[in-house]
Amino acid sequence: MHSSHTPQKITIATRESRLALWQANHIKTLLEARGCTVTLLGMTTLGDQILDKTLSKVGGKGLFVKELETALLDGRADLAVHSLKDVPMDLPDGFALAAVLEREDPRDAFVSNDFASLTDLPQGAVVGTSSLRRAVLLKELRPDVTIEPLRGNLDTRLAKLDAGHYAAIVLAAAGLKRLGLGQRIRAVFETNQMLPAAAQGALGLEIRADRADLMALLAPLSHPPTLLATAAERAVSRALGGSCSMPLAAHATWVGDSLFLQTALGDEHTAHIRRADARVIVTTLGQAEHLGQSVAARLM
Repeated sequence: MHSSHTPQKITIATRESRLALWQANHIKTLLEARGCTVTLLGMTTLGDQILDKTLSKVGGKGLFVKELETALLDGRADLAVHSLKDVPMDLPDGFALAAVLEREDPRDAFVSNDFASLTDLPQGAVVGTSSLRRAVLLKELRPDVTIEPLRGNLDTRLAKLDAGHYAAIVLAAAGLKRLGLGQRIRAVFETNQMLPAAAQGALGLEIRADRADLMALLAPLSHPPTLLATAAERAVSRALGGSCSMPLAAHATWVGDSLFLQTALGDEHTAHIRRADARVIVTTLGQAEHLGQSVAARLM
């Protein structure tokens, strides 16, 4: 056991993209404020290395998580910071989510050097995104635009836009804001135009399940309203066998004590989008997950 006199030493495993490092440093600052000594362990993941294929074809978002989990397993690191959107719905045995932090803006952002909004794009303009969800929802809003894949970290994606490969790209507003790139956002899609992905904008802290000491240390960093909302969203994904090979949107907002969960499920092959929503009073994780399961059942 750590005595109260020695500050706890914590190592955070992180990807080395600028956004991942921002997220890890954000947690580092929060932990240092609690008296911990924190170091970062930078790692390149398979997801960062495979840039020539779309994510859904090479095994999905889990590629960004795997190497970090290995570092947790062999004790090189104590925790990993993830965009919760990238964390598989079911963590592998032996891992646990210790905290979910307060959510940043969950919406999608329209980024373009030449056009102020999706409406302003000329017919057939090329829009970049690798998200099947964004592609399906974009097609509904603008059936005429051409959607092209866009891989790489945030800086790479912006560079591809700036090089003229796309008329516009769609990115999560949260990442741009976190990196101080909010000025690149020309328009934000309201959630009724483009429903966000499950847990978009939220950070999750992953640890080994046997680390009760860390569970106790990190739990206070959790933001209960975000924890419950993202649990409902992720439960939809889980119920549908969720992976990034499925164009699924799930977004929950608080209305008083009630959680209002909206979902949309696209079909890649037809233009059809199914929607379902529900609003119930939620006070526990179990209730949040039940809400997600019930809405998923109606989507199916």
